[in-house]
Amino acid sequence: MTDLVTYTLNGNVATIAMDDGKANVLSTQMITELNEAFDKAEADDAIVVLTGREGMFSGGFNLKEMQAGPKEAMILTSKGSKLARRIMAFPKPVIALSTGHSIAMGAFLLLACDYRMIADGDYKVGLNETLIGMTMHNFGIEIARYRLAKNYFNRCVINAEIFNPKGAVHAGFIDRIVPAEQMPMAGAMAGQMFGQLNMTAFKGTKLRSRKAVFQILDQAIEDDLDPEKIHAV
Repeated sequence: MTDLVTYTLNGNVATIAMDDGKANVLSTQMITELNEAFDKAEADDAIVVLTGREGMFSGGFNLKEMQAGPKEAMILTSKGSKLARRIMAFPKPVIALSTGHSIAMGAFLLLACDYRMIADGDYKVGLNETLIGMTMHNFGIEIARYRLAKNYFNRCVINAEIFNPKGAVHAGFIDRIVPAEQMPMAGAMAGQMFGQLNMTAFKGTKLRSRKAVFQILDQAIEDDLDPEKIHAV
């Protein structure tokens, strides 16, 4: 079976790249390989650059698995949520280098990262769940509430508005748009920039500042696994 995720260590920066040859969907296999790559990065004490394939960061969950049944969808969603939660608590900086479209769970991965960049181009970023007939899961709502600009929350989560890179910056999905010609060096440069931080202080501040939101997200993950609470209001 072809690997969906590659891991490359250069100095103190690990590049974790998703590439399934298509939409970089978050399948069970992709999520498993991403977790294994983050295990390596943690063991290597490395800053992480999370990226995709040309033109595509991630198109979201694997719809074949999501449509296999309610239980299967619930389990896959939980795995994706736990991955995003792990990224948010990762002891070193996690930099997203989006090489293209970032939709649904792909956009949630952006929200989980400490610093987010995207290539300048005709790319789409956003949460399309209500557009395709899916009620947003609790974890998705809460991470969006934490990371998105307040005046964009309804537009993103409820209205399923999709943005170009400039709009994604305003909404809060992205921190910086990178000219296409600078993309090959953008991850390394960002890694060097974050490498100047005191990592003990970075980790302590990151975890302390997110303590309250972690409690909310952990409860959301539990609620998303409880069939009685999935549609509760």
